[in-house]
Amino acid sequence: MKLSEMCDVTFEVDRGLAWVTINRPERYNAFRARTVEELILAFKSAWADPAVGVVALTGAGDKAFCAGGDQKQRRETGDYGPSESGLFEIGLLHRVIRDIPKPVIAAVNGVAMGGGHVLHVVCDLTIAVEHAVFGQAGPKVASFDPGFGSAYLARIVGEKKAREIWYLCEHFDAATAEKWGLVNKVVPAGTLRDEVRRWADMMLEKSPTALRVLKHSFNADSDAIAGIGSLGFDLLDLFEQTDEAREGNAAFTEKRDPDYSKFR
Repeated sequence: MKLSEMCDVTFEVDRGLAWVTINRPERYNAFRARTVEELILAFKSAWADPAVGVVALTGAGDKAFCAGGDQKQRRETGDYGPSESGLFEIGLLHRVIRDIPKPVIAAVNGVAMGGGHVLHVVCDLTIAVEHAVFGQAGPKVASFDPGFGSAYLARIVGEKKAREIWYLCEHFDAATAEKWGLVNKVVPAGTLRDEVRRWADMMLEKSPTALRVLKHSFNADSDAIAGIGSLGFDLLDLFEQTDEAREGNAAFTEKRDPDYSKFR
């Protein structure tokens, strides 16, 4: 696949800043397998381009950053749809975001839920608009993130708060996310891109080698989570074929409360 062939993601470079945008606003920028594949391609392209010093990840429109995995797709086909590789490579996407030797800013322009919340967590920095809404949805729809979305989240907000986020699946606003250390800055609607530009320009003035080493130094302490996540995602693949997982997905698409009582 080439950048010119992407349909779920857009990629543009402006004065050293690469904008990677999930372009599925009709699905609240939820990702399917192809979306993940295109995101990996976009980040690798930014990695390889010497003109790029900072990357910003965002979503199209003003309603959603990313609503996570596309549950409607999962309901229709039993998985997240086809990809060029034949794989759903969400774990690889997380690692590419962490491994790219350039700072990555999550520009959260709206809803960041489930797998979309995990995407902003694995970015280096997060700038969010005031109306952004955050939260995990996994246990509600019979899914989970066994890697960076849980273990690394706990390193950011602490064990108790991370468990609260995952076990209760409640939504919280940008001001709360900033208070918990999940967001670096909250800005008014309409100023997000300008603020990302300002932060990017400050980093573009810095030594790229120093930033690269600092990023990988910060990551070194938590890199082992990738191995744990690989094992967990193996289990998730099996779990999604169970009646319990199907109930969670069906309840979501039918807009009703799931009944997990018989699975306890």
